[in-house]
Amino acid sequence: MLHYRLDGPEQGQPLVLAPSLGTTTRLWEPQLPALARTFRVLRFDLPGHGGSKALQAGTMEELAKLVLDVAAAEGMESFHYAGVSIGGAIGATLAARHPGRLRSLAMICSSARFGEPGTWRERAELVRAEGTAPLLEATARRWFAGPPDRALLDDLRDADPAGYAACCDALSGYDLRGELADITVPTLVVAGREDPATPPPHARELADGIPGAMLVEIPGAAHLATADQPARVTQALLAHLPAVPGMQVRREVLGDAHVDRAVARTTGFTRDFQDLITRYAWGEIWTRPGLDRRTRSCVTLTALVARGHLDELAMHVRAALRNGLTPDEIGEVLLQSAVYCGVPAANAAFAVAQRVLAEPEVPGE
Repeated sequence: MLHYRLDGPEQGQPLVLAPSLGTTTRLWEPQLPALARTFRVLRFDLPGHGGSKALQAGTMEELAKLVLDVAAAEGMESFHYAGVSIGGAIGATLAARHPGRLRSLAMICSSARFGEPGTWRERAELVRAEGTAPLLEATARRWFAGPPDRALLDDLRDADPAGYAACCDALSGYDLRGELADITVPTLVVAGREDPATPPPHARELADGIPGAMLVEIPGAAHLATADQPARVTQALLAHLPAVPGMQVRREVLGDAHVDRAVARTTGFTRDFQDLITRYAWGEIWTRPGLDRRTRSCVTLTALVARGHLDELAMHVRAALRNGLTPDEIGEVLLQSAVYCGVPAANAAFAVAQRVLAEPEVPGE
């Protein structure tokens, strides 16, 4: 079985990250902190790379099945997937030939076909005879638009020749151009504008062939865009992958405009708190089946009156309207709170509610 690493919360949605030929799990380290905050991230090494033995896998289908074995070992029946170069090709193979296993796909600096088969056979023969050392200088020029990452080049140098050559064999026989239309999961295609190995026309072919695919071209990035432009790649992935659990409910109850303002105000200091309330208030409590949203709004209004949280009360009066309560019903809740929470608290609450109910309707609120 392939060597792999797990990061992120156990209850997070599963996300598999695949490396490029010659790299290891190290390739995804710049993206890992952002992705592992939400997702259960599984990173694996290709055969003969990093901690994986040089397994006999000479076709893309065989590599895809090795990934399915790793996912099965962690109970991942279906999963989100992002891969660089050959890693993206493995993902496309899974999406096209194993429907139902992928929830979404991201192909970064990848292709439906990586050039002529003979080129890959020649590279495989060279590596079997001399190892990967002869590849280092040319690979550094393909991989990086900026300064080379020496640690990533060390991973290439240390790759097992038999495992690396087997991956070259898989690339020589890979041609998914006739199967792109079979990929039906949400797909992101990322191209490095300075990528000499899979230049932007390769990405455009993928985006044109995969129904509904989104294409992002990143300036200042060569073949390893995750290393050249890590922040841009992370941003593209976060926009593509599903939101933090609870975000959709939060938007439905509070409105896009309010949530957009809250997200825009988020800083490094407040980020974890925003994540906390989205996950647990909106992703756990507001999504429970025991009460409908109208009832939850009634309970929330009463609690806010009792504690005197008037700013929050204004927000949740608007939310109550969005959840289907009428102004008269909101008034009934506040009358009830006058008896059980106190007249002064209810008096302040009526003033807040009256002000909110008199506001003109704002589109998107």
